[in-house]
Amino acid sequence: MMNCLVIDDEPLAVDVIAGYIQKVDTLHLSGTYQNPVDAILHLQKEKIDLIFLDIQMPELSGLQFMNLLQNKTQVIIVSAYNEFAVQGFEQDVTDYLLKPVSFERFLKGIEKAFRQIEISTKDENIENVTTNDFIFVRADNKFIKVNFNDILFIEGLRNYISIYTAENKRIVTLQNMKTLEEVLPASQFIRVQKSYIVNLQKIETIERQRIYMGEHVIPIGESFSSRFFSIISTLGK
Repeated sequence: MMNCLVIDDEPLAVDVIAGYIQKVDTLHLSGTYQNPVDAILHLQKEKIDLIFLDIQMPELSGLQFMNLLQNKTQVIIVSAYNEFAVQGFEQDVTDYLLKPVSFERFLKGIEKAFRQIEISTKDENIENVTTNDFIFVRADNKFIKVNFNDILFIEGLRNYISIYTAENKRIVTLQNMKTLEEVLPASQFIRVQKSYIVNLQKIETIERQRIYMGEHVIPIGESFSSRFFSIISTLGK
């Protein structure tokens, strides 16, 4: 759920965006403000993920308001003028919507905001360590050190992954396979199916398109089979 604020000195514009927010199940309308100064007080009390912000307002302009933000709150500018677009994107706004805003265009902005959160989550959940023999993964609200040599295999399940270790531990983290695969050493790990990455050093037996690692059995996907057996044939030579 993404907490949202709407800041615009035009009541009608506030009502339109607020109405759109309430139509989307993954959004929560935390508040609406016609005065950006009042919104600053709100931000001090509650974590806000996304702000819909007008540019031309009395007392404090939208651009001035963004300069006061101290966290990574995303901002989508909602303006009747496109002349501020360059300045907005220079301040890393997520999107720039021109009034009147259609619901379809609003949804495109929301998609960008969720993509940005996904990217940020990836960066937070996996920290690549320059020593290249371990990583930190975020699980259960803490960072856990995982040595590459301790990993048996990794299983991908929709938007999260399970890391199975030699100590029969299972670490679950919000992540996707592609991102983790990029930080694992290619000389040690290989993808054998859409949902599985295995540690080559931990393989005990390979039989009939299956990999055996202790009590675990990993199927080898047809599209991954050729590359896998090609690499296996070169090991130990």
